[in-house]
Amino acid sequence: MESELKLDVRYYETDQMGIVHHSNYVRYFECGRTAMLKEYGLPIEQIEKAGIMLPVVSVVCRYRMPAKLGDTLSVRSSVDAVPKAKLTIHNEIFNESGQLLCEGEVVLGFIDAATRRPVRCPQMLADFFAQYIND
Repeated sequence: MESELKLDVRYYETDQMGIVHHSNYVRYFECGRTAMLKEYGLPIEQIEKAGIMLPVVSVVCRYRMPAKLGDTLSVRSSVDAVPKAKLTIHNEIFNESGQLLCEGEVVLGFIDAATRRPVRCPQMLADFFAQYIND
């Protein structure tokens, strides 16, 4: 399961040199995963209405090259395994020239919205991912 989202670098995301601040890459990862879920027919709002919250457990970013003001970025997000206790989203960010700027992973947990307690991946989510993933 994979998706690609195009994003323009905005002025407020950069420093005085026109370089994207490192913290924005985590935001780009979030935009990518949100767009991916929506593209495949399961927007985050629908997951939350089903009583499941997806808190971030960990984020890994490996910075390769800086993004700059004026760049249009391609944020590629993918899931390659049906989640059990956690969902791992792989991310890559490229500039218009196809240069890899940043790569990483975001690990999400599952929480029951009513109890605020961790739970295993709900069957409806496991079934959703299984239809797009060949384990």
